[in-house]
Amino acid sequence: MDIYNSIQFLASISARTMKFDDIFKEIGEFGPYQRRNYVVLMFGWMITGPIMVLSVFVMGNPGHRCQIPGLGNDTYAIQGPNHNSLVHKYIPLDVDGLYDKCHLFNIDQSAASFDNDSRPINASKTKCSAWVYDKTLFYETFVMKENLVCDNKYKISLSKTIFFAGVFSGSFCFGMISDLIGRKKTLLIGVLFQLASTLALAWSQNYLMYVLLRFCTGAAVAGVFMTTYVLAMEWVGPSRRTYAGIIMTFFGPVGDLYALLISYFARDWFWILLGVSLPFAILFLLYCFLPESPRWLYGTGRKKEAGLLLEKAAKYNGKEASSKLLDNVVLEKKEAGKIWLLFSDRRLGVRTVIIYFNWLVTSMVFYGLSLNTGILYGDYYINFLIVVLVEFPGHALPLVMIDRLGRKRSYFIYMGVGGLACLSTIFTVNYGGQDLQYLTTALAMLGKLFAAAGSVTIYVLSAELFPTAIRNVGMGSSSSWGRVGGMIFPFIADTADLVGGRSGTALPLSIFGGACLLAALLTLILPETLHQMLPETIEDGKNFATKEYKEKSKKYLEGTKDIIVTQF
Repeated sequence: MDIYNSIQFLASISARTMKFDDIFKEIGEFGPYQRRNYVVLMFGWMITGPIMVLSVFVMGNPGHRCQIPGLGNDTYAIQGPNHNSLVHKYIPLDVDGLYDKCHLFNIDQSAASFDNDSRPINASKTKCSAWVYDKTLFYETFVMKENLVCDNKYKISLSKTIFFAGVFSGSFCFGMISDLIGRKKTLLIGVLFQLASTLALAWSQNYLMYVLLRFCTGAAVAGVFMTTYVLAMEWVGPSRRTYAGIIMTFFGPVGDLYALLISYFARDWFWILLGVSLPFAILFLLYCFLPESPRWLYGTGRKKEAGLLLEKAAKYNGKEASSKLLDNVVLEKKEAGKIWLLFSDRRLGVRTVIIYFNWLVTSMVFYGLSLNTGILYGDYYINFLIVVLVEFPGHALPLVMIDRLGRKRSYFIYMGVGGLACLSTIFTVNYGGQDLQYLTTALAMLGKLFAAAGSVTIYVLSAELFPTAIRNVGMGSSSSWGRVGGMIFPFIADTADLVGGRSGTALPLSIFGGACLLAALLTLILPETLHQMLPETIEDGKNFATKEYKEKSKKYLEGTKDIIVTQF
C-alpha cells in the first residue's frame, strides 16, 4: 500500500463508499464541474489559515518598560539626553544588564542620593502600573491596549489555550451539525459565525470579551476548514481524491502568508483583524453557489436530489449519465466502534497510548514553533515567513520517504532529527548567544520542518494501525489529543520567562526537542504498516505484528491488483 492510497483518510469520509464511488466513473472523477467547485473550496481552506496564526500579531508582545512617573509624553524610544537621563535614573537594570520591564525605582526626591552612574542609592523597587512600548514592530497590539505584560503576561498564553479549546469544541459540534443538516448549510453557518466573531473581536473592549470571542473564532474555524475539506473530497472520484487532498493542504501556509502580508503593512491589531475577516464575506457569497454533497444527500434518503446533482455534474463535464444512476448504489453502515475497544487488548492499548502521545507532541511542537516567533532571534516578520515556508517541504517530504523507508522509520527520522535540532539550541544559546543567533533560528526552523513532516506521517501510521472496526473512534480520539497539545504549548513557551537569562531562552525549545525524541523512541514499539494488509477486526489488530499476519498480508497484496484505500 503506498502513500497515495493511504493518505486518503484525510478526506474524513469514515464510511466505506466504494460502490458510491463507482458513480464518478460515469460523471467524471475530477471534471470541470468538480474543479470549479474545488477552486472555491480551496479559497475557503486557505483563508482559515490566518485565523489559526492571529495570535502571532494580534497578541504580539513588543519590548516595553515602566513609564516614568509624571512624564506624560514618555516613549520607549529615547528622545534626547534629558530623557535618557530620566530613564537611567528611574528604571533599574535586570540580570542581563537591560532595562527592567516590570519595576522602577521609588525615589524620594527630598532624601534621594545617587551614585557616580546617576542611579539612586538604597532606593526601593516597586512594580509599575503603566508602561511604554517599542513601536518598531507594532503600532498597537491587544497586549499593548490591555497592558498584558509582567504579572498579566500569563493571559497571553491563556488566550491561546482558550482558542484551541474552541477549535476542540468546534470539531465536535460542527461535525455533528454537518451530518445532521448537510455540508453546505453547515459551511454557510460556519462562515457567517467566523465573519461575525472575527469582526467582533476587532472591537473587543477588555480581556474577557477578547477570550470569549477568540473561543468562538476557534470553534468557527474548525467548522469551516473541516467541512470545506469533507465537501471537497466528497465530490472527487477515488483515483483523484488523494491528489486533490494533497493540493488543498498546501494552501494552508498560503493563507498564513496572507496574514503576514496584512500584518506587516497594518501593524495594528484592529486593522489586522479586519483584513483577515473580510475575505469570509466574499467566501459566504461564493459558497451560496456551491452544490450540496450528493453522498450526504443519498445517505440521508434524499435520493432524487442527489441524482439531479449528479446528472448536472455529468452534463457539465460532457458525460452522459443514466437517470437510474443511483438505483443500485449501496452505502455500507458506519462502524459503531467504542473507545474502550482501543484498550481491549494489551497490545492495542500500548499502541493507542503511544499514538495519542505522538499526536500530542507533533501538535505541541508544530504550533509551539509556529505561534511563538518572538522566542527566536532575528527579525520578527522574517522569522514568521521562514516558519511558514518550511511547511511546504515539511508536507512534501513524507510523499518521498514513507513509501521507500516505511512509515515507522520515516517518522522516527523526522522526530529524531527535529528533536535533536531543537535540543541543540541549548549550546547555541548558552555558549554562542547573539553570535550564533542565526544558527539558533535555523535549528528551530529545522525542528518545525520535521514536525510538519511528522504530523503528516503520524496520520498515515495511525490510520493504518487502527482496525477498521475502531478506526473512526481511534482517529477521532487521537485528533483530540492533538488539540490538547495545542492547548498546552503556550505555557511551555512561558518557561523562558520563569527561568530567565540564556537558559530560559533555550528552555522551551529544549522541552520541544526532548518531547520529540521521546515520541520517536516510543514509535519503535509500533509495528511497521508499509506493505501490510489493513487490519479489519479487533483480532486483526491484536495479531498485526505477528509472522502469520505478515504472511497473510503478503499473499493478499500479491493476489490483488485492486487499489487498497485506507478508510476510517
